[in-house]
Amino acid sequence: MFVPFNSLPDAARVWIYQSERKLSELEKSTISASLQSFTNQWTAHNQPLKASFIIRYDQFIVLAVDESYTEASGCSIDSSVAVIRQLSNQLKVDFFNRTTVAFYIDGQVSTLAMADLKSKYEEGFWSGETIVMDNTVPTKAAFDTGWMRKANETWLKRYLSKATV
Repeated sequence: MFVPFNSLPDAARVWIYQSERKLSELEKSTISASLQSFTNQWTAHNQPLKASFIIRYDQFIVLAVDESYTEASGCSIDSSVAVIRQLSNQLKVDFFNRTTVAFYIDGQVSTLAMADLKSKYEEGFWSGETIVMDNTVPTKAAFDTGWMRKANETWLKRYLSKATV
């Protein structure tokens, strides 16, 4: 059953899907309609899941489940991935590319291929103070407080010169 995202507890489990580009208003409307319908009927072992989603920065889908109500099962998680994959195919947007990193620079989301991280750091595109999105956060609380962090507080610190860490 769909509930407002902000009503979910801090321990709610989250999955973040990053688009390689900004989504249009029509695409966001399509995603919202599809996920509203999906979360309203989403179940695990025939038990309703208390779930929600948000779209952030026109580029990230955040899907969440309150597992204190009903735990998500492997099959229920697979069904959510299938819905995102269907949206990906329908909209011609890749939500599954895990080889790019999203930075928040000057009020905009910019993505870089992992292969370009070192050279773009050396060019000054990003630094240890640059905000990066950590799409691996596991809970709503972690999303609220740690999804956007300085690069020097994440795994990206290995690219930084020793003097800046």
